[in-house]
Amino acid sequence: MQFGMPVLLEEKSLEACAELCRDLGLKFVELNMNLPEYQTDRMDEVELREIADKYNIYYTIHLDDYNTPCDFNNKISTAYVETILGVIEAAKRIDMPILNMHLHPGTYFTMPDKKTFLFEEYEREYLQKLTVFRDACTEAVGGANIKICVENCGDYAGKSYIRKGLALLLQSPVFALTFDVGHNATANYSDEPTITKYADRLAHFHIHDAAFGRGNHLTLGDGDVDLTKYLDMARTHNCRTVLEVKTADGLRCSAEWVKQRGY
Repeated sequence: MQFGMPVLLEEKSLEACAELCRDLGLKFVELNMNLPEYQTDRMDEVELREIADKYNIYYTIHLDDYNTPCDFNNKISTAYVETILGVIEAAKRIDMPILNMHLHPGTYFTMPDKKTFLFEEYEREYLQKLTVFRDACTEAVGGANIKICVENCGDYAGKSYIRKGLALLLQSPVFALTFDVGHNATANYSDEPTITKYADRLAHFHIHDAAFGRGNHLTLGDGDVDLTKYLDMARTHNCRTVLEVKTADGLRCSAEWVKQRGY
């Protein structure tokens, strides 16, 4: 089991993150496409390789949280699909084994008694577009050692269309699962039955502590999550694991917490 870290807002260069990654004994940095510098048209692949070689690390990448290949506007959905296809090609060139993605729930109408999500109301169209996305990604990855890992975001229990979408993506061997244990915890562990159903498809973990009233991304040991249970699960399934703590001090404490427990 290999541990990594996210890029940090407080570190103003990738090299600073890579240096911290090495110093903490971690193996990879998860780049994040929510940030401007990690868009495919702004990343310098030569520089990425040089930094990886210098610090003996590698990269995974977190796709834009708002990635919506199922948008009803065809120009928007096409742009998202083409963006991810571009990331796949970049991943081949710089040996990124994991692309992490969310299944965005989409927009909703606020009704008198509830929120009605439009992807659920138009589920057939939603799943049709997701099929196009899946097949395009499968063709683009081909035989490369790349997995596109779908991260749970607390939606599996309450949104049947997302569970159906996940099942549809997992029909392709290119897609796999990310288990975010903090999101699961703050959703009252309601994502876990779906994750367990597809446990053989686990490839990636986001490990951070969480506590009701204090949220997610807490330093390991500073919340209420039974972290050793999930670290054991990650080890059982030979998953890469991001210590998804968002500050350098929190990462240092979390890396030490993991080391002290023999992971």
